[in-house]
Amino acid sequence: MHHPLDGITVVALEQAVAAPFATRQLADLGARVIKVERPGAGDFARGYDRTVHGQSSYFVWLNRGKESVELDIKHDRVLLDALLDRADVVVQNLAPGAVERLGLDAETLRAARPELVHCSISGYGTTGPYRSKKAYDLLVQCETGLVSSTGTPDAPAKAGVSIADIAAGMYAYSGILTALYDRERTGQGASLHVAMIDALGEWMSQPAYFSRDGGEGPRRTGARHPSIAPYGPHRTRDGSVFLGVQNDREWTVLCRDILGKPELADRFRTNDDRVEHVEELTSIIETEFERLDTAHVVELLEQGGIANARLRTPAEFTRHPQLAARQRWRRVDIPGGAVDALLPPVVGWEPVMGAVPALGAHTEAVRAEFLGAKGEPA
Repeated sequence: MHHPLDGITVVALEQAVAAPFATRQLADLGARVIKVERPGAGDFARGYDRTVHGQSSYFVWLNRGKESVELDIKHDRVLLDALLDRADVVVQNLAPGAVERLGLDAETLRAARPELVHCSISGYGTTGPYRSKKAYDLLVQCETGLVSSTGTPDAPAKAGVSIADIAAGMYAYSGILTALYDRERTGQGASLHVAMIDALGEWMSQPAYFSRDGGEGPRRTGARHPSIAPYGPHRTRDGSVFLGVQNDREWTVLCRDILGKPELADRFRTNDDRVEHVEELTSIIETEFERLDTAHVVELLEQGGIANARLRTPAEFTRHPQLAARQRWRRVDIPGGAVDALLPPVVGWEPVMGAVPALGAHTEAVRAEFLGAKGEPA
């Protein structure tokens, strides 16, 4: 079966989330991803938890379809150099300054092989006062204003997923694809760098504009929207339903056809009016919704063309009827078992969805392939 990145070899000097997220996308598209791991310990994300047949949920999520090679990159340079000599792409997110000290930086590697695509991911970039500062997902969420924008009026909160890492990984992935496309036309590779603060900062631009140019600080509104109403959770008789009204026409429909209170449409005519009086508005809506169970409220909202959702847990998401109906799960082997993995979001070809490797599972095979029986580059 043909895959878009067949024939592309990626050497991944990676750990944790950001770089592994980028390279897993490449593996799903058919690239050969050789993951270089520390002898005995491996990527420290292997130890984050032991919840998936004894494996880390993070590692299972981020590393399917890769080959794991245990390698001391400080001392076993023969094999590493052989890998780099045949790589199309190098991806790294080691500690700040590590690749420069080891001679694995873009400038050094691309001096010998200008066709190489080299992508580095860091927390804060290579210059400036934060260039050597440790950067974990929560900390970058703090520095970009996300934590202060999330939560309730009483307490800020982090995002529930590794959003700074994911943002950086997605920009690295798209940057690598762009560089490979450009190389097809020019023959030249690229030196790419993605900083987590820049990646998540892009996603924080709207609240940044709102706060800076609107003259007020971030609004923490829990699960409600800070600048659109009604938009968020509303209690029903047996739970809650989330709804989103996007314009005045939908607001009129909600008041007239669902709440049976057409006079509300004129009383809270504009979105600004509704946001200003959101507490009163929520109370009025919930008074009506609490007479009905959630399923009935959802049915009414659907009939009225009002966007809505049920509140599901992550476990309930894995049983979502829409995903089941669209056959969005594939069985993936992992050390000690198998797991249902969600297909990549882009639909257009069947992804590889390879196995999650045990630590060092491919070391000997890769060593034989790249160095041969005599232990010298093949």
